[in-house]
Amino acid sequence: MAFTKDDFKNKIEEIQSQPWYKEPLGFGIARVDRGQLNKDKILQATYPVVNWKENYGSAAVFLNALKESGVEVDTSKSEFVCSVSDEFLTSCIEVFRPYIPEAKGSEHRNVQVVSQLASLPIDTGFSGDDYKIVFIFADETVESVEAAYLKLYALSTGKAALRSLNLNGIFGALHNCAWVGNEPIELDWLRENEISLKLSGKYPEITMVDKFPRFLSHVIPADNTRILETSKVRFGAQLAAGTTVMPGAAYINFNAGTEGSVMVEGRISSSAVVGAGSDVGGGASILGVLSGTDGVPVSIGENTLLGANSCTGTAIGDGCILDAGVTILPGTKITLSEKAVAAIAEINPDKEIKTLMRGMDFLGVNGVHFRQNSVTGQIIAMRSTREVKLNADLH
Repeated sequence: MAFTKDDFKNKIEEIQSQPWYKEPLGFGIARVDRGQLNKDKILQATYPVVNWKENYGSAAVFLNALKESGVEVDTSKSEFVCSVSDEFLTSCIEVFRPYIPEAKGSEHRNVQVVSQLASLPIDTGFSGDDYKIVFIFADETVESVEAAYLKLYALSTGKAALRSLNLNGIFGALHNCAWVGNEPIELDWLRENEISLKLSGKYPEITMVDKFPRFLSHVIPADNTRILETSKVRFGAQLAAGTTVMPGAAYINFNAGTEGSVMVEGRISSSAVVGAGSDVGGGASILGVLSGTDGVPVSIGENTLLGANSCTGTAIGDGCILDAGVTILPGTKITLSEKAVAAIAEINPDKEIKTLMRGMDFLGVNGVHFRQNSVTGQIIAMRSTREVKLNADLH
């Protein structure tokens, strides 16, 4: 038992010096939703606190508490998932004791989780099997629903950078569910109970059918971030403070998002990233790695405008404009006048600018205005002379 903060520090050093101990990439305690027919099927994992490359003292406490409660802890695996027990909680509280009186608000959030779980009333209907302690020790292929959600949380909370995590296997790990608000329901359960549910007037109003929940079902955004329709942002997306996602054609997929204040009225596909101060116009589409980008994730620079109904399948730099309806793919041939070559080369001295380029050649090239010649149909590029600036009052 730790009576003082020095006792706590000494205990952590003792645990971390053990040969079995390994520092995790991420960890947390989650409440899980189980299948209505198959109770062994995990449909969703909700984390009140996500730890990613941080709070290693709490990680040591949790791992040691598992061992003290009789669990065989294997830190050699990429993932480790275990049910929460009363013995585990008691062991954690004994070590966390010096911090329990001051655990409130944003302080010592892992202590808060353990304390609240230990004090849950018996009649809540939940058991220890409804709560999981989850560790990720190596960023490898996703194997469990609990680890999948932990990685998606890390992305959506900004604790892990977009495109930085191995998400292979995530579609195989997650289950396709009918969602009623935040509650996932097995499709087989609906089929089995369809007649009784409909005859009794209890058939639920299905919000959607998907493997991923919605962003706002799990993440509280920054005060100056606006999402006007919950369906427009998938869990696993990352929205920097000041981002506005409008209704209509807007959509942000998982492992995609913004790096600053951005106006989103178009589609940001998976793995696409948009820089601060940019505007994704109405119906504009930034393609994903499986839809015309040659497998290369698309990055849109800062203070760049993608006009309405434009389409981007390759990187576009800072201070650029893509006119409405114009499509730029990696192989798109783009014509430049000698004047345009000189003007663009002047602000991009380290880039080779020519009179005929392809879309992929503009990687890292700033200050370009992409247009379509209304007579010849050619895609042309010139030096952008317009400053793209978002309305500060809206972001």
